[in-house]
Amino acid sequence: MLASRPALEGAGVHLRRAFGPGEVPLADPFLMLDDFHSANPADYIAGFPWHPHRGIETVTYMVDGVVKHGDSIGNKGIIESGDVQWMTAGGGILHEEMPQPWTGMMQGFQLWVNLPAAEKMMRPRYRDVKGSQIPLVSTKTGAQVKLISGEMNDSRGPASDLVVDVQYLDVAIPPGKELRHHVKHGSKAIAYVFGGSGLFHPDSKNAIGPEHTIIFGEGKDLRIKAGDEGVRFLLFSGPPLEEPVAWGGPIVMNTQAELDLAYREFRSGTFIKQR
Repeated sequence: MLASRPALEGAGVHLRRAFGPGEVPLADPFLMLDDFHSANPADYIAGFPWHPHRGIETVTYMVDGVVKHGDSIGNKGIIESGDVQWMTAGGGILHEEMPQPWTGMMQGFQLWVNLPAAEKMMRPRYRDVKGSQIPLVSTKTGAQVKLISGEMNDSRGPASDLVVDVQYLDVAIPPGKELRHHVKHGSKAIAYVFGGSGLFHPDSKNAIGPEHTIIFGEGKDLRIKAGDEGVRFLLFSGPPLEEPVAWGGPIVMNTQAELDLAYREFRSGTFIKQR
């Protein structure tokens, strides 16, 4: 179990980092998860102005709030409560994400998914998933699951044709109920709690509450039971890439030479390969 830690990113956004560079071997194929939530717009209004990415995918999920965005391949729009933006940086993209003032608690998440070496320089692409497109799956044991990507029961998430076979779930379990969930053989699962508390291992007696990450082994059958107030958490899984990682800020490659080249190209104005 990992406790999230405070971080300051973008032009001054206060957030909680669930996991990051120090956990790469544990979290593979995932690189980072940031939880940005606050009832004070001053904590997030500065946003994330124009910045580059290469070699990764960023998955932005807004639970409550609004983010305006734009990128160098011509996409622009608004991510609203319940929406998902799945952006594949590939060989290079510039984008910005600017949270807007929100009444009450604003909460969103950004997950970074590593791209395999063979796809690091693929053409950038963008997927806009509206909350209304995301299936809500009810399990026999009482859990309610928003299925963002992957398959569950007879449903499939709207974020499809992914480079890495990621299953991404937003799970809510009522008090005293549980989720029984099979993780694909060869995939690693990670949970991040953001509401209530629950037992995440069958033999555990200690409930885990908000701002904590649980990293499971590969191909596990999960049994998660909610506490007295219920529990809500993100659950994502995918097959580890088991490749070297060279990470510098918003760019993640396989070697230091590739990372150095990316920054030389960014400084020289040749970073964007395809629009």
